[in-house]
Amino acid sequence: MVKISRFFLQAALAGVAVAVVVALFFPGVLERERNGTGALPSPANGIQAQGPISYANAVGKAAPAVVNIMTSRVLEGSLATGAGPSPHRFLDEAPHSQLDREEASLGSGVIMNASGHILTNHHVIEKAEAMAVVLADGSAHPAEIIGIDPDTDLAVLRIDAQAFSFASVGRSANLAVGDVVLAIGNPFGVGQTVTQGIVSATGRTELGINLFEDFIQTDAAINPGNSGGALINAMGELVGINTAIFTRSGGSHGIGFAIPVDLALDVMNEIIENGHVARGWLGIEVQSLNRALAESFGIADTRGVIIAGILSGGPAARAGLAPGDVILRLEGMRVSNTREALNIIARKRPGETIVIDASRSGEILHLEATVDQRPI
Repeated sequence: MVKISRFFLQAALAGVAVAVVVALFFPGVLERERNGTGALPSPANGIQAQGPISYANAVGKAAPAVVNIMTSRVLEGSLATGAGPSPHRFLDEAPHSQLDREEASLGSGVIMNASGHILTNHHVIEKAEAMAVVLADGSAHPAEIIGIDPDTDLAVLRIDAQAFSFASVGRSANLAVGDVVLAIGNPFGVGQTVTQGIVSATGRTELGINLFEDFIQTDAAINPGNSGGALINAMGELVGINTAIFTRSGGSHGIGFAIPVDLALDVMNEIIENGHVARGWLGIEVQSLNRALAESFGIADTRGVIIAGILSGGPAARAGLAPGDVILRLEGMRVSNTREALNIIARKRPGETIVIDASRSGEILHLEATVDQRPI
């Protein structure tokens, strides 16, 4: 017993000695302990370098509004044989005869309001002869096609159901590169699936996917069957409609594209109100200006579009434009390529005027044209 007491006494004295040394020569260590900061100092900007532990709340808020869309059609004759790759997954390829077969495919959609309107991709329902919408509770409902807009690859459906959830809509204009986003849909028909990533880029154009493009790019996995589904932010708000991927294998390679919800809402509201989207049209065929063309027209800057063709009696012709003219600005905005020019013109409502600055043989023209309805 005496030996044990002596051992503890020696240990206690040693501990006191260490404490004295630390207090005299390393006071900062004790100060950090009193402040509860431990060995790791706080970031200088006061922001903790950590994300949320879970996105379950965001998913729980958004997922009930995401639906499965099942479509089918009968392929006849030669169309039923040697069919090439499809953006959809075949669920039933049993032939009805030697030449006919039923093609069934799956996509996704998002319920947008209490009236049961659903946003999805046009290519999900294109050429469908039968269609059903399956809600998150597993119930299936027939769907009415309210309208389509192939130029943005959007379609609006409507269901008549007793109870359903609809999306909380955010603002895609507020998205920044690096923001966390989640994709919700029905990839490969396996059932509702959530994938997570970030916004890789915004304002992607000239991809050759749609006529009017302004895509959100994300590395959240998007696969066949996700088309028409939801892209949400970390708060569970809808910010995009998943549409396309760049792929060589048919699966996700981390380069997916979604239509911004701001654009999708504009299209949906016009379809609900008018049955179609009204876009401005000048009746011109344009080509982006390159260095060789610019030099041939005596223009120092390669920004602009050249009018390659013009409809006789159309809006541009009535305004005084002619083939060979180079459009430099529309509505005071500098035009760099055909996509920019097309988008500015399309945003005008039929009957509105558009201000055009153009160059003709070195002379600057200031014209006004009254746009017509773009042919549907």
